[in-house]
Amino acid sequence: MKNIYPELSSKIKELEKLSISEERKKVLQPLVEFISKEIDSEDTLQLNFICTHNSRRSQLAQAWAMAASDYYNVPARCFSGGTEATAFFPQAIVTLSDSGFGIDEKPGDNPQITVDTGASSKTFYSKIFDVEQNPTKNFAAVMTCSHADENCPFIVGAESRIPLNYEDPKSFDDTPEMAEKYMERSDQIGSEMLYAFQKAISNG
Repeated sequence: MKNIYPELSSKIKELEKLSISEERKKVLQPLVEFISKEIDSEDTLQLNFICTHNSRRSQLAQAWAMAASDYYNVPARCFSGGTEATAFFPQAIVTLSDSGFGIDEKPGDNPQITVDTGASSKTFYSKIFDVEQNPTKNFAAVMTCSHADENCPFIVGAESRIPLNYEDPKSFDDTPEMAEKYMERSDQIGSEMLYAFQKAISNG
C-alpha cells in the first residue's frame, strides 16, 4: 500500500468487508481477467470508465479504481468520459471528499477537480470518452451505465469492453436521501473496484 490518506485508507478497509453477490462477481469477472492479464504482461493497466454524461458514476469509478491501484500497488492509468460532456456533479464530488479523497476544485461551468488519494492525483472534469488525453489503444472500456453501453456500439482502440451498469444516483437529486444514496452508490463502486483489483492479484 502506498502513502494513502489515513481517512481514505480506513474507508477502503470498510469497503473491503462489504459483501458482493455472486451475480455481481460474474459481472465483474471480465474486469478481473483484464486487470490480471495486464499485470502478467507487465503492461501499464489502462481503464476508461464511460457513462452518458461523465458526471457521476464514471467519475466515481475512475476515482475508486485509482485508489484501488494505489492501495494494491498495481500500476494503472485510470480515465473516464461520456457520450457527451456536462459537468462533474457537486454531490458526487462531496461524496468522494467524505470518503477520504483529497479534493481541490477550480470552479466553472465544467469545473476541474483535482482528486488525490495521498499517493497520486489526477484532474477530473466532464469530457467525451475519446478526448485526446484519454487512451487510444491497449485499454478496457468499462461501461458504467446501460445507456452509454447501448449508444456506444464501437469504441476505437478498446482491447476489451466491459459493461458494469450501475444504478444512477441522479434519481435522488434534491431529495432528503441524496447524500445517503450517493454514498451508497460510491461504496458499491468502490467495493467492486477493490474486489476486482484484489482478485486479479490473487489470480496472478
